[in-house]
Amino acid sequence: MIDWSPPKRPAAYAEKSLITSIINGDYPPGTILPAERELAVNLGVTRPTLRETLQRLARDGWLTIQQGKPTRVNDYWKDGGLNVLNALVRYAEKLSPDFIPNLLQVRLALAPQYTRQAVEHSPALVSQCLRDAISLNDIPEEYASFDWQLHYSLTMASGNPIFTLILNGFAGFYEQMACIYFSHSDSRKASWEFYQTLSDTTLRNDSVEAENITRTMMKKSIELWKSYSGGGL
Repeated sequence: MIDWSPPKRPAAYAEKSLITSIINGDYPPGTILPAERELAVNLGVTRPTLRETLQRLARDGWLTIQQGKPTRVNDYWKDGGLNVLNALVRYAEKLSPDFIPNLLQVRLALAPQYTRQAVEHSPALVSQCLRDAISLNDIPEEYASFDWQLHYSLTMASGNPIFTLILNGFAGFYEQMACIYFSHSDSRKASWEFYQTLSDTTLRNDSVEAENITRTMMKKSIELWKSYSGGGL
């Protein structure tokens, strides 16, 4: 039996539907969305709910809304903000093959910097986090969870909250992909060695070396991922 009742969270439903349609190419960049009345009917939501959703999507960079003009779909890769990244990992049925390598390249650019700053500002906090690596069981899920917590702690200890905001843009998705990455024993071995080396370096308060070994590890993680996935997912 078909359930014709309205969605319990109509704004969230409308947002997901529109973002999915944009990502999947139903509304490609440059497309003009249907008129508000028609779009509200198609989505099964009220016009005030739709209007609220459109304003939120415009704020994040998905859409351009101008008074007296139709709503246009943006190129979200060029016009989107941090919330676009979060939406991509939540709503995209299939990410492009280069999405993960590109994401890892961003981590390569950021992680050495926030690690150096973390060791400079809060070496005790970094050391405390790294001590938990000793008790890691040799299973992907534990490594994935620990690796996320480590990088989150490093961003927090860096003293720059923008690093944390960027990392939080793909929370959840990070561990999902990390479980795939850590399903390979050589990835777990490489990270174990990295954790131990970083721990020793932190105890010496050598922030420059911490930056260098983190950069080396981030590069290695990209190489390992590409070797497992052929460059894609």
